[in-house]
Amino acid sequence: MTAEGAAGAAPAPHLGEDLLRRETKVVDLTREIYQGMPLWPGHQLPFVMVNQTHEGYKERWHCDFGFEAHNWLISEHTGTHTDAIFEYDADGPTLDTIRLEYYYGPATCLDVSSVRHPDYITETVLAAAEEASPVEIARGDIVLLYTGHGERAYPREEFVTTYAGLSEGGARWLAEKGVVNIGIDTLSIDHTDDTNYSGHRVCGEYQIVNTENLTNLDQLIGRRFQYYGLPLRFRAGTGSPIRAIAVLDS
Repeated sequence: MTAEGAAGAAPAPHLGEDLLRRETKVVDLTREIYQGMPLWPGHQLPFVMVNQTHEGYKERWHCDFGFEAHNWLISEHTGTHTDAIFEYDADGPTLDTIRLEYYYGPATCLDVSSVRHPDYITETVLAAAEEASPVEIARGDIVLLYTGHGERAYPREEFVTTYAGLSEGGARWLAEKGVVNIGIDTLSIDHTDDTNYSGHRVCGEYQIVNTENLTNLDQLIGRRFQYYGLPLRFRAGTGSPIRAIAVLDS
């Protein structure tokens, strides 16, 4: 299986594409999961195995209708994923106990793409980005940070090794605004070189979550929208791959 996937052109119902029409616009913020994709060091690399093929099923069960299925070996933190507070706070809630309101709700996106490694996304940068935006951050918001790193580097090695991230002050600035979920289009909300993991530490202090490895955030800059990034309900989970979307009025 390749990075391009096996699905081909987008399918439509035989009774008409109009069956899929919606009154809202959806922006897909999710990276494709595939064997060989870049991943944060230390996590299980994705590995896919064929469970059964259509022809193999028919042969095995002596029937004329087959099913295809694959088995995946992945980390809870594969691709576009969200964290449970327990990942970075040993006393925090695990994924199966955390409230779903952390993972969906009103959101906006700040443009911090002027910040490049080795610089940090500081409180000054974030304040300037909010000032330049027509949308103000409100208490309870989910805030996504567009760095542009994905467009510049994905899926090359530097996507994993060299990216900007939040300073402690930057993370605290967002937390003090009342943000409940900090999203970003890099592998981590932390800076590549930050071995103190300041962003995650602040999330633990304020009991909020973060979401990493998003994409297509450039389509959301300066807009208000509804964000959905619901995790799988892993028992005692530390995080989960998600299908993240932004829903905008059409």
